Amino acid sequence: MSNPKAEARSMIEELPEDASLEDIQYHLYVLEKVKRGIGRAETEGAISHEDAKARLGRWLAA
Repeated sequence: MSNPKAEARSMIEELPEDASLEDIQYHLYVLEKVKRGIGRAETEGAISHEDAKARLGRWLAA
């Protein structure tokens, strides 16, 4: 689903009926951040979960 309007509509429909405008704004914000992060991972690459744990383990052990 690459149409932003359709994505927003789908996200809003999944929220509870008593969701506030602030709730909607927050979920739209998170949706955009996740999409941006996935795009960066695809273009710039990413490290595996195991590599991240190993890197943090060395840093935290120091």
